[in-house]
Amino acid sequence: MIPGEYLLKQDVIICNRNKPITKLVVKNRGDRPIQVGSHFHFFEVNSFLEFDRQAAYGKHLNIPAGTAVRFEPGDAKQVELVPFSGKRHVYGLNNFVNGPLDQERGGES
Repeated sequence: MIPGEYLLKQDVIICNRNKPITKLVVKNRGDRPIQVGSHFHFFEVNSFLEFDRQAAYGKHLNIPAGTAVRFEPGDAKQVELVPFSGKRHVYGLNNFVNGPLDQERGGES
C-alpha cells in the first residue's frame, strides 16, 4: 500500500437503498431561480416552489450529498424525495420544525 492511497470497491454505489421514494412535481412560481440542496428538509423550501408540502414532510431530495436541484422561473419538474434517517431531527432552515420530525406539530403551511 502507498501512503495516502485509496482502495475502492469496484461495485456501484447506490444511495438511499431500500428507502421509500416519494415522487412530486414541483413548479417554481417565482421570478428567480431557486436551488435546493441534497439535505434540505424539502417541506421547508422556498414558498415560491409549489407542490404537495405535506407529502414532503420529513424528506429530502434523493440526490448525491453535496449536490442540488435548480428550479428556473416557471419551470416544473418531478423530483424524488426520501425520508431522513438517524435521529430525524431538523433545526433551522425556515424554522418550521426545530426538533424531532416525528412529534406532533402545529399548522405550518
